[in-house]
Amino acid sequence: MSRSSNHASVFIAFFFVLALQTFSIAHAANKVTHEELQLGSVAMDVPAEMVKRLTPLTAYLSKKTGMTVNFHASPNLDTAVEDIGKNITQIAYLTPAAYLEAREKYAVIPLVNPLSKGKGTFTLVIAVQKDSPIKTMADLKGKKFAFGDKKAKLQPAVVVSSGFKLENFASYDYLNHYDNIAKAVINGDFDAGILKDSVAQSFASELRVIHTSPPLPNYIFAVSKDMKPKTIAKLKKAMLELKGDNEEHKAILTGVEKNYDGFEAASDKDFDGIRKVLGKK
Repeated sequence: MSRSSNHASVFIAFFFVLALQTFSIAHAANKVTHEELQLGSVAMDVPAEMVKRLTPLTAYLSKKTGMTVNFHASPNLDTAVEDIGKNITQIAYLTPAAYLEAREKYAVIPLVNPLSKGKGTFTLVIAVQKDSPIKTMADLKGKKFAFGDKKAKLQPAVVVSSGFKLENFASYDYLNHYDNIAKAVINGDFDAGILKDSVAQSFASELRVIHTSPPLPNYIFAVSKDMKPKTIAKLKKAMLELKGDNEEHKAILTGVEKNYDGFEAASDKDFDGIRKVLGKK
């Protein structure tokens, strides 16, 4: 065989091996992508704090399901909804209003609701400084009020359902996170603000509640409509197994929210009451 023929054979063999390696790498990459899930969340706190709160849960889900589950921080409610709609995230921790939007726009699937003291509901409260002269909602006329995210439609709906008109505030602003609202009211930057009940409890020594909403469905973990049923079942099983009376599980649950002690299977029907409050069908 000639030298040129030997060279040709070597080059053919080289490119054959290279092609096999490329195929293997691509196949492995596809496999990793398939097994990786991103868990997103509405921004209830600054991104760094949300990473701290949700990472123990993603680590637990990774261990229990055999998939890689990572946390993907979203800067606001809008982005959290769009992220799961565009498959940037495949799981999302959402407020009731954010869930309704994601359900309407992207047909997300309810997964589980968090439980607080065994209950799947929470309340929104209107809080003022502990020593404030404000006693009732009527006393808020001409006062400065703090809301959270502009897209959190449930918050103004709760104020309006109390019989108070938003135009009766001297002014109102949006501070994004409940902790921001609590601190702004304590500091006197606002006369009152709306808080999730658990946040109000955290600041109970400095704040006083003057109005409480009816029980509302808890925040919800929802998944993409494109997620395979087998994957949904794995995630649901893992989350339902988290119990507050287990010390290891308790650390994971209270990391997400201080008063969480478990999960229950979620249903879209759970949110019909909120649909009525928001004027949705």
